[in-house]
Amino acid sequence: MSRGLNKVMIIGHLGRDPEMRYTPSGRPVTTFSVATSRTWNTADGERHTETEWFNVVTWGNLAEICKQYLTKGQQVYVEGRLQTRRWEDSEGVKHTSVEIVASEMMILGDRRDNAQNQTSPSLEEGEEEEIEDEYPF
Repeated sequence: MSRGLNKVMIIGHLGRDPEMRYTPSGRPVTTFSVATSRTWNTADGERHTETEWFNVVTWGNLAEICKQYLTKGQQVYVEGRLQTRRWEDSEGVKHTSVEIVASEMMILGDRRDNAQNQTSPSLEEGEEEEIEDEYPF
């Protein structure tokens, strides 16, 4: 039997405060962006930095935890799967967005940097959120 794997793990800093909405059925969904950076030196010793931005979506209990504990600038670990969304706007323009649907989140960094970080809430192993394909936005 052939198996597939779609797993993403990133560590980065929040680019904005999380935004929480509710689906028509009342399920919470929280979105936020995370920036990751990598630095390298070229052959002639020039230093380069590249930043990659990821859109993150969380559902249910994890969505509520992210909204409550995360703020812009915090360092976080996010684990989940990649998902591609496609939609057409009111003018008929087609859009595509790749996002991380998170199943786990941990707040990282120094406690002085994260005054709210009394604990590092995340879903326990095996407690993965059921994913819905309804988006309130």
